[in-house]
Amino acid sequence: MSKQENGRHPQEGSIITSHTLEHAQGGFSRRDMMRTLLAGSLMTVGGTGLLTASGSVMAQTGKRGGKMRIATQTSSTADTLDPAKTAHSTDYTRVHMFYNGLTKLDGKLGPQMVLAEEMLTNDAVTWTVKLRKGVNFHDGKPLTPADVVYSIMRHKDPATASKVKVVADQFESVKATGPNEVQIKLTSANADLPVILATAQFLIIRDGTTNFSTPNGTGAFKLKEFTPGVRTIGVRNENYWKPGLPYLDEVELFGIPDEAARVNALLSGDVHWINDVNSRSTGRVKNTPGYTVMETKSGQYTDLVMRQDVAPGNSMDFTLGMKYLLDREQIKMAAFRGYAVIANDQPIDPTNRFYFAGLPQRPYDPDKAKFHLGKAGVLGSTIPIVASVAATGSVDMAVLMQQSAAKIGLKLDVKRVPADGYWSNQWMKVPVGFGNINPRPSADILLTQFFKSDAQWNESGWKNPQFDQLVVAARGETDFTKRKAMYADLQTMIHEKCGLGIPVFIINLEGISTKVKGIDPVPLGAFMNYTCAEYVWLDA
Repeated sequence: MSKQENGRHPQEGSIITSHTLEHAQGGFSRRDMMRTLLAGSLMTVGGTGLLTASGSVMAQTGKRGGKMRIATQTSSTADTLDPAKTAHSTDYTRVHMFYNGLTKLDGKLGPQMVLAEEMLTNDAVTWTVKLRKGVNFHDGKPLTPADVVYSIMRHKDPATASKVKVVADQFESVKATGPNEVQIKLTSANADLPVILATAQFLIIRDGTTNFSTPNGTGAFKLKEFTPGVRTIGVRNENYWKPGLPYLDEVELFGIPDEAARVNALLSGDVHWINDVNSRSTGRVKNTPGYTVMETKSGQYTDLVMRQDVAPGNSMDFTLGMKYLLDREQIKMAAFRGYAVIANDQPIDPTNRFYFAGLPQRPYDPDKAKFHLGKAGVLGSTIPIVASVAATGSVDMAVLMQQSAAKIGLKLDVKRVPADGYWSNQWMKVPVGFGNINPRPSADILLTQFFKSDAQWNESGWKNPQFDQLVVAARGETDFTKRKAMYADLQTMIHEKCGLGIPVFIINLEGISTKVKGIDPVPLGAFMNYTCAEYVWLDA
């Protein structure tokens, strides 16, 4: 976000969210609201994050120049400059340096216009997107409807290997309908489309691009260097379409998988900003002059993943037994030092407007765990459980579960594996392990990407046709009360039947040098939802 009023750049408009639509009253018809308010009124949902940052953005004036260094918690030789293939925070931060999206999300998770100037719809099925004029790619060519059509439709091609193909499957057609206009037609109504288009994978690329060795986007930076698994360096795009931005001359991005090394790099002055700070390190960072910790309450979680397509997770009793072994209060305090909110084995957190508070809390219950694990026939045996520092808090969680399991006659063999390669070699490939899921901007995106039967990131291999149908139905329901009831049913189904144990929602912790100014947190992802390079500046 920028330093201007309300955290918005003057050339970024706003749109109404589905939340406001669902609560519309009076003689102004829903049809009129969709046409008029989507064109530019600022009406967004309330904020949900607990945000602590160094100073007020609105009270500051940007300073041009300087090089900022960012260290994330992950990197690999699979690092990419193709937005469609991005899969983690380093990828997301990288591609946001070089590309723009049609929309972006503000600090209240409301969608704002970026390359789109306005989005109009009568029915939430057919959308007309008016594109911003005067925007050029790094190669000097102007943004056209063909670029948007290509950027969106390529996700539907299996050969693209897009991480959001299951989301893109709802695009029935995308076509140019004018010199500066695109029509998007969905297979069914989805009032969340402007939110979907703000995700990193949907950043806009040039029509026909297949070679991503050099990014040719419309973004604030141009590529200077990219070595997968090592580092990325971007330099200011002097012809950027947003006047005055970016402030920084250069941004260097790289991964430091080890958290202690990452904190040391911050406090020694080698880097300005790090994510995924362990709760144990917060005191040290806060007590070091010139550094601060930013706390953001969000929907991030580390989950116990029990594959339901192989033993022992193919037994529902095993899955239930393991969930009853999760001592959530102990995990909150021991693994996250209190920087967490108790969860209930379903992925929609209490900050989300569709959170179902009426779902009975699953307790820590060794007796019930023993009953179900006994029925599963695993008591007295040894079950490997794979954990890694790559999945925040998972090693501590595994050890706590190991101690609880030993008391009821189950031996959990904790396999600690390195962070490097964890996501490609272990996650979703071992019978029992852990995932770490970043927040998603809407309940629909979260459920579609991680829980539908055809989702690429369906962690436990859970397949439920009734669930799949209800996800699609909820997506198109414009009555808020009915939609909320649908999401309550979906959360209940996950809680009862899915092979995931979700003990807590993690408060996101980032370590930042107080030299970094212009910070406007977004309760969705680190580094201002991965867009910080464009908006912040350094005050020496």
